[in-house]
Amino acid sequence: MSVRPYVLKADEGEAYWFLGNLVTVKAAGAQTRGRLTVAEFVNPPGFAPPLHRHQTEDELFYVISGTAEFRCAGEVLPAGPGDLVLLPVGLPHTFLVGPDEPLRTLQITTPSGFEGFAAEAGEAAPERRLPDPGPIDPAALGHAAARHGIELLGPPPTH
Repeated sequence: MSVRPYVLKADEGEAYWFLGNLVTVKAAGAQTRGRLTVAEFVNPPGFAPPLHRHQTEDELFYVISGTAEFRCAGEVLPAGPGDLVLLPVGLPHTFLVGPDEPLRTLQITTPSGFEGFAAEAGEAAPERRLPDPGPIDPAALGHAAARHGIELLGPPPTH
């Protein structure tokens, strides 16, 4: 597989509405020989994903703006701009976005593959603005997660 250097501008990359969040894939397995995925996330205030664990991927978040409380394997990890959070493979985790502003992060997963989950469980987002998230079908989300090595373990956290 031949991989070429490239630049994606701030508004470029495959974008998806994923659980009510805007996810823009900046580098996928096709560009990294399967080594990692890099995606920019914009999560609305108060957002939290279900408690889950990745069966094959380490997950890192670099916080660009906003705040969140990451929870992993019983630890509480508050994070803000400039902080990096590592969520190791196999450990149950989730996070809770602060109530005052969106959370903008750069998410890195290694090896690659997360982009397939976002594409399957989300929908294309050509306009790149946060929509009304609408209802999430838990069964469909669970099936997509299982196909991508992600185990859903419980509901999203609350404050």
